[in-house]
Amino acid sequence: MKPQLQRKLWACVLTGLEIANASLLDEATAAAEAMGLCSRLSPKKRRFLADSRCHPQTIAVLETRAKPLQIELEIKPWQEFDFSDGNVCGLLFQYPDTNGHAEDFADLVKKAKAAQVRTVCATDLLALTLLTPPGEFDVDIAVGNSQRLGVPLGFGGPHAAFFAARSQLARSLPGRVVGVSK
Repeated sequence: MKPQLQRKLWACVLTGLEIANASLLDEATAAAEAMGLCSRLSPKKRRFLADSRCHPQTIAVLETRAKPLQIELEIKPWQEFDFSDGNVCGLLFQYPDTNGHAEDFADLVKKAKAAQVRTVCATDLLALTLLTPPGEFDVDIAVGNSQRLGVPLGFGGPHAAFFAARSQLARSLPGRVVGVSK
């Protein structure tokens, strides 16, 4: 239990978000869970936008999960995201992207918030030791792989994923939440 708690705390500190779950299967699954969460929290909105520079395995899992959830998944460059129809439940971008580029997503997140669209950042915990944490530019959810921090294979999945979020989403988080009782 203690290693799970420590890994969860690393995820919170490095992402700048308040709460994280114990673990999910892998980063792609965590991204799909985030898409599902965005959809459940905004049931009348059916569109979810994903940046085309997310990891290919993430896009593949999103496509697989979107159909049965009746989510209209749009994959395109984040610069082309359009929230004007009021039907977008959430968006996902990769930070740094699958090619290793780290862009400034603060304006995108600000525009999404103005349109009441939830934001999901797929990220790398080790990269966040140098980059601005997603929580600092107001992202709602951060997902990613914790393998890079030495978390062993089989510790919650093939590459144990993290799912960190704002505290308002605590009751909706997928997976297990571990903590210290008082």
